[in-house]
Amino acid sequence: MRRFPLLAVLTALLMIVPSTASAEVRSIRVMTYNIHHAQGVDGVLDLERIAQVIETSHADVIGLQEVDRHWSERSNWVDQSAWLADRLDLHVTYAANLDLDPLTPGAPRRQYGTAILSRYPIRASGNTLLPKYPGQEQRGLLEATIKVRGRELRVANTHLTHNNDAERQEQADRVAATLGSSLRSTLLIGDLNAVPTAKPITTLTSILTDTWPVVGVGPGYTIEAEKPTKRIDYLLHGSALTPRAAEVVSTLASDHLPVVATYTFN
Repeated sequence: MRRFPLLAVLTALLMIVPSTASAEVRSIRVMTYNIHHAQGVDGVLDLERIAQVIETSHADVIGLQEVDRHWSERSNWVDQSAWLADRLDLHVTYAANLDLDPLTPGAPRRQYGTAILSRYPIRASGNTLLPKYPGQEQRGLLEATIKVRGRELRVANTHLTHNNDAERQEQADRVAATLGSSLRSTLLIGDLNAVPTAKPITTLTSILTDTWPVVGVGPGYTIEAEKPTKRIDYLLHGSALTPRAAEVVSTLASDHLPVVATYTFN
């Protein structure tokens, strides 16, 4: 009988059977959703309905806009970001773009802004306030660093102004400048309040790729939820991510429709 040295046998097996780590395809499912402080098109406040939309989407990372935190009676003074994180068992970071004193001493501050929920740990986060014209609402860019199965992902979530073209352009310019040139592992998501051909959008798609035209089917309209006619909610990705699929989720839980996309890491 011919005998083979043990080392030679092990080497041959390693050449035939690929390593599990090297063969693993790292994928991530991402959602952007303007939740309108959980008020649906029926006028009903229902945070559980928002949670179910997120849950059934199977998204790993979710960027939310129009999120109340002890804001007012309109959302029952609830910290919506914390409630959703607890309900869905996700990590969360929140950015208060509006930050007001409480109505009664000792109560929590009244805040309104954006949030990022994540199935993976959020290693760091920070919020950059964007240009604001007199009398306008303060907007911001929330950034989070998320570790996804050994890969670092930067997720930026924003909500640009809806009623001033010049201000929106300045905000888009600031977003581009803040994100900088290291964009390979970056996702920019949010309600950008402009159609794809508008200059604020082309400013951002000059540095990141608009996911929907690559893998989405149809126009991708997201507003108004009951009968959408415009695409103003976006996921933009860097070169380290390859989009595999994208869809607009049909729901009346908010006045916007959420957009979900799946990516693999290059």
